[in-house]
Parts: sequence; structure tokens; C-alpha cells
Amino acid sequence: MNVLFLCTGNSCRSLISEAVFNHLAPAGWHAISAGSQPTGKLNDKALALLASKGISTEGYYSKSWDDLPATPDIVVTVCVCAAGETCPAYLGPVLRTHWGVEDPSHVAGSEDEINAAFEQAYRILRARIEAFLALALDELKGDRVRLKTELDRIGTMQG
Repeated sequence: MNVLFLCTGNSCRSLISEAVFNHLAPAGWHAISAGSQPTGKLNDKALALLASKGISTEGYYSKSWDDLPATPDIVVTVCVCAAGETCPAYLGPVLRTHWGVEDPSHVAGSEDEINAAFEQAYRILRARIEAFLALALDELKGDRVRLKTELDRIGTMQG
């Protein structure tokens, strides 16, 4: 099963999600990330944060949803529509859910405030991914309605 974490720039939140998911996922589950308007560069602070947690980002890069190496089964958007971000709408016969997380790369302030924003985004995304992976995935793969309900519920968790 392929899970696509999608946002606009594919440099920060979707990257963190992809890396954490692949770090924790059982065999047979794989995450990819992409953006509707990729920046073409991964966020240095996101890369440093993941490295500090012992999570590999080797081979990851900022890419367009037009260049996916695999067709996703599940698409998770991580942008924050309420903050005025345009959330990309992935078209295709996939299960879609929304896990909005504030973009830490847009935080202005002291180094400590910026680092805290990255930690908060990481904490929220990791908690949601852990909850996702704690589901009875083999059972839910065959029940898209229940799986979507669970994923939508997880998207409201604050870490």
C-alpha cells in the first residue's frame, strides 16, 4: 500500500510525514511525498530535525505530484486550508484524508521559536502516523469506509 503525503511545496511537512512513515511502517506499506507546486528543495530545518531523530531522508527530494514513482492508494493532505493555503486536490480513485498542520517554515521569530514550531509539527505528524500504523491495517484495507473514518479522526489529533 502506497501512502502519498501531499502539500503545496513538498519541502517540509510532507517530507517529514514521508520520512517518519517510512521509518515506522511495517512491510508492505510505503510513503511518498509530493507537492502541487514543489519548491524543488527540501527544507534544511526539516532535514536537520529528522536527522536529530535518527530518521533517514536519503534519496528524498522535492517533487511534483506529476512525477510520482508509484500510484498512491491513500492521499493525506497536510496543508492548512484555514490559514489561507490552497490545499491541492489529488484527482483519482484513491482514499483521501486531510491532516492539516501549520507550516513551520513560515514561522518568523527567534531561532528557539522557529525550532519549537518544527518540533510541534513533527510531534503532531508523528503522533498521527503512529495512530495510523496502530490501526488493524490488514483488516481495514478491505473496508475503505471504515479506513477513511479512522484516518479522518486521526487528522484531528494534536499530538
